Amino acid sequence: MLTTLPNLLTLSRIIAMPLVVVTFYVDAPLGPWLGAAIFAIAGFTDWLDGKLARAWEQQSEWGQFLDPIADKVLVAATLLMLTATQRISAWSVLPALVILSREILVSGLREHLAGIRVKVPVSNLAKWKTAIQMFAIGVLLVGDSAPEILHAKFLGEGLLWIAAAFTLVTGYQYFRAGIVHVNVEETRRQQTQNTKGAAMKTAKPSQAT
Repeated sequence: MLTTLPNLLTLSRIIAMPLVVVTFYVDAPLGPWLGAAIFAIAGFTDWLDGKLARAWEQQSEWGQFLDPIADKVLVAATLLMLTATQRISAWSVLPALVILSREILVSGLREHLAGIRVKVPVSNLAKWKTAIQMFAIGVLLVGDSAPEILHAKFLGEGLLWIAAAFTLVTGYQYFRAGIVHVNVEETRRQQTQNTKGAAMKTAKPSQAT
């Protein structure tokens, strides 16, 4: 059901997205710290909803549908706002682009695999990638509003590059695993078509000469 607590936590991340965007228009230091706080809470719900769903046996189709959407919407919107407001350097737009491109690629592949009822499990490396990525974005949201000694912008951008490297590796792993299933399904489809074609030729009555 959509109203279970794990699903409501997932929905809260979608609601958090416009709230984080609004904080970009609030003056520092309140805006950056508030945005980072909202993003951090949303990131925590990403871990909590899955844990509760498994512990309470409340895994559902709604959860499997909404969870990746909520994550991608929140991350994509925040990265785009960080770029648009120039709160990350020009070079750090590249890892952001890598992360967003991977999410689009994986989303398309996941949609196709769902159509043939195939699930590719999330690897431990992908979980680390997500954790580093979320922490990096949270640090970048604070940015120059953090004490200078923390070098928040430098730290956040460094972590974003690390997350992008993990993104390339996990994206390749996911794509390789998905392509195997796609090839199997395509081979099966071709065999079915060939069998039907042969059956139609056999069933067709011969014409007298």
